[in-house]
Amino acid sequence: MRNFIAKRLLAVVLGFAATGFVNAAEVTVSAAASLTDAFKEIARSYESQYAGSKVLLNFGASGALLQQISKGAPVDVFASADQETMDRAVKEGLVAPADRKDFVRNTLVLITPADSAAAVKRLDDLRQPGMQRIAIGNPASVPVGRYTKHALDAAKLWAPLESRLINTQNVRQALDYVARGEADAGFVYATDAALMKDKVKVAFEVPLDVPISYPIAKTSASANSAEAARFVAYVSGPAAQAILGKYGFLKP
Repeated sequence: MRNFIAKRLLAVVLGFAATGFVNAAEVTVSAAASLTDAFKEIARSYESQYAGSKVLLNFGASGALLQQISKGAPVDVFASADQETMDRAVKEGLVAPADRKDFVRNTLVLITPADSAAAVKRLDDLRQPGMQRIAIGNPASVPVGRYTKHALDAAKLWAPLESRLINTQNVRQALDYVARGEADAGFVYATDAALMKDKVKVAFEVPLDVPISYPIAKTSASANSAEAARFVAYVSGPAAQAILGKYGFLKP
C-alpha cells in the first residue's frame, strides 16, 4: 500500500513538472551597466551548469540599482561598480557585510570618436577649444562619474571643465554619446571602450589613486538565498572569471 501511495505521489510531482507547475530556481541579479555583456554570458553559462536554474538580469547605474533595492525591488544579488555604493547597501542593511566579495577590477579611460582628429594625450588637453562636450556619468549616482570627478579634482580640472561636462545616466550612455559623435570625448571603463573599437578610440588611461574594484553580494531580503549565494560563488569561480577576462575585466 505504501509503495502504491509513493508511486502515486511521484507521478503527481512528475506531472506537475511536465505541465510547468514546478518553478525552476530563479535568481534576480541587479548589476552595474558595465557588466551587461559579460553577465549575460555568465548567466547563460550558469544556467547550463545548473539544470533548472534561471537568471533574471537587471542593469543600470549602481546608485540607481541600489535605490531600487532600498524601495523593495525583489533582487537576490547586487553587483556594484564601486565600493562606495556597496558600503551604502551595507549601511542600510540591504546587504550583510560578510556576504560582500570583490570579484573583478577595471580601469578608467578617456575616449574620443574614431574619426576625431583631436590630439588628446592627457587630462589637461581637455581644455583645448575642440573639447566642448565631454560625457561623464553623473557623479551623484554613477560610479564612473565619481571616479572621473576624483581624477579631475586631483588634476585641478573639475572647475575649469565643469561647464563642458554632459552628465549621463550610466557608463553605456556616455559611450553611446561619443560613438555617435554627440560628445567630443567621454570617460568610460576600458571594458566598455573595447566593445566599440570601430566607433571610438582610447586616448589614454586616466590615472587614479584608487582602484576600480567591483563587489558582489546576495541581498539580505533575497527570496532565494541559497540560489543567490550559489550565483555569487559562481561569479568568483574559474568559468565566470574566464568570461569576465574575455571582456577585458581584471582579476580582483
